[in-house]
Amino acid sequence: MAAEKPQDIDLAPLSFLIVDDNQHMIFILRELLRAFGASQIHEARDAADAFELVRSVKIDFAIVDFLMEPLDGLDFTRLTRTASDSANKTMPIILLTAHTERSKIYAARDAGASDVVRKPVSAQVLYQRIQTILQADRKFVADRKYVGPCRRRRAMPINGQDRRKHEGAS
Repeated sequence: MAAEKPQDIDLAPLSFLIVDDNQHMIFILRELLRAFGASQIHEARDAADAFELVRSVKIDFAIVDFLMEPLDGLDFTRLTRTASDSANKTMPIILLTAHTERSKIYAARDAGASDVVRKPVSAQVLYQRIQTILQADRKFVADRKYVGPCRRRRAMPINGQDRRKHEGAS
């Protein structure tokens, strides 16, 4: 018997942040989020402004462009995960990029991104990724070398002692 598909999570009570230096992309993402049922949508044109916004407004989920200046999506993710004054270190973060080389994906993962979505973004893929992240039971890991959602996506037995420190679920 196949496992039942989990019920989609209602996005209306969640607060979203879109971070992109392209106003057209912000418009597209805002309209997609509205179509998904989100009503609390905040916007920032760069990572520094986004980090300040996260410190002053409760944000539940961020969708961030990978390539921006002066701070990019990786910088925002690292700041969110590791800064002592970060308001929500476990906030899910999706990085958007047209550059899907393995090195970029690894960099996003290592910065603590919850997921990476390739541009041009489709409504179906974005919605599925948001739902998957919200429904996932991925622990949050805080270690000397990595802070972010557990990078293990499959349940695998650990040989020996689990030395990672877990902080809540993401």
